[in-house]
Amino acid sequence: MIKHRSIFKIDTRPEIVDLPSIKNRRKIDVRYPLIKPYAYAHIYWDEDNNELVYHVEEPHLKTSEKEILRLLLLALEEMINISYSVANKFNLILNYLEKNVQAILVELGTKVSKETYLKLMYYIFRNSIGLNRIEPLLHDYYIEDIECNGLDSPLYIVHRKYENLKTNIIYKDIQELTDFVEKLAQKTGRYVSYAKPLLDGTLPDGSRVNATYTQDVTTRGPTFTIRKFTKEPWTPVHLILSKTASADIFAYIWIAIEHKRNFIVIGETASGKTTFLNSILSFIPPEARVCSIEDTRELNLAHDNWMPSVTRTGYGIPNLMGKEYGEITLFDLLKESFRQNPDYVIVGEIRGKEAYVLFQGMASGHASFGTFHAGSVETLMRRLETPPINLSPSLIESLDIVCVMSHLKDSDKNIRRLKQLVEIQSKTQSSEKVQKNIPYEWDPVSDKILQKTELSLFSEISKDSGISIEELKNELSLRTKLLSQMAMMKMKDFKEINEIIKEYYIDKEKVLSRLNLI
Repeated sequence: MIKHRSIFKIDTRPEIVDLPSIKNRRKIDVRYPLIKPYAYAHIYWDEDNNELVYHVEEPHLKTSEKEILRLLLLALEEMINISYSVANKFNLILNYLEKNVQAILVELGTKVSKETYLKLMYYIFRNSIGLNRIEPLLHDYYIEDIECNGLDSPLYIVHRKYENLKTNIIYKDIQELTDFVEKLAQKTGRYVSYAKPLLDGTLPDGSRVNATYTQDVTTRGPTFTIRKFTKEPWTPVHLILSKTASADIFAYIWIAIEHKRNFIVIGETASGKTTFLNSILSFIPPEARVCSIEDTRELNLAHDNWMPSVTRTGYGIPNLMGKEYGEITLFDLLKESFRQNPDYVIVGEIRGKEAYVLFQGMASGHASFGTFHAGSVETLMRRLETPPINLSPSLIESLDIVCVMSHLKDSDKNIRRLKQLVEIQSKTQSSEKVQKNIPYEWDPVSDKILQKTELSLFSEISKDSGISIEELKNELSLRTKLLSQMAMMKMKDFKEINEIIKEYYIDKEKVLSRLNLI
């Protein structure tokens, strides 16, 4: 082995392989790469435990190789701090790391074969730059969630194709698991300790992390859950192709957003609320001023005039109002955002008193969007009217459209659908019921989203803008054709789709002509 010669190569780009849809889970046996050529996923039926399992396959280390790896990692800790380096300097860091490894091997007087050297470099990469034992899982395109329930309990993953699967990764050492949660905190730029044992943050790749630090909070020891997001957000075309919603629904939403209507996307946990919200943000006019407010950064817009904001945790003893020194909440950010002259305000997740400010903004003419945990419009209204939110019916009337998402998961299906698109018409003081119109609704039998009633929102837009209902219907037809054509052409590139939408605002005839629609 030549000193300081770079021979370790690694491909960390997630590979999208076409996995078979097999109804009989006992017949599933698939293997695909996670980190070429070192780590692979193997999904198969475990006859002993009578369940489908997910095994991470990595290079096997002999006892002597494990000892060399231990010495290398110890030496690297003393020489350089590479654990939390910036992700976009990956190749530079990897080369620097390899040079140091080669220097340490020379210093130790240890000669190893090329095969052993490459295996050692993989594990050093995994444990130094990466996230240790779960690093391969982060490179699986099909994984949505990674769940650790504590010590001596297998990690579980939520797979896009095969739902919940038990893995072969088990933490048996509490110190290893505690150190790993600390590493997660450092990667997210947050702080976790015995005094503050709850962690919420975002990893450099955009994945959302929730973790606990001590056995006082979770009796099995430290835990973590990682919600993975694709590097490029899903677009309306992705969701049309996956049948989450139809082209005419997105065309309708596009017109509603252009005319500054207020949206809330609701649904249960993991129903696809944030994904759907992010997809429709592509329809915001390109010149509009946009402010987004989130606990952890998940939204991604292609707009230049976009100001993303995230909350900040405080420190020290909370004051009489229960707020820590230096803490910046959703409420604080939202109040400030309305002083920044936004055309559109987006709240990643509405939970508490920030709802009052958001609905005040809606009432004063600022188009506002957000997500909310609720299974139906009735549940949404109850939660908005009761503590801790306590909104008045007159404010709730500022809401125009509610998109209800659902997640159907059983042995044969793992699908997300827009269950209903609801137009809010009025909310009276005397009645708990809301007057609404449901123009679009999902039919589970045919697995199609059907138009049930006329679009009442067009009448309101017509009154406000002077555009005739006939013109709006014609525009709906044009935009439906455009989105359908983009789906037929399988356009999935985030930038390309946003460019087409931007160009449509400027010169729609040119776009329609280019796509052979006129």
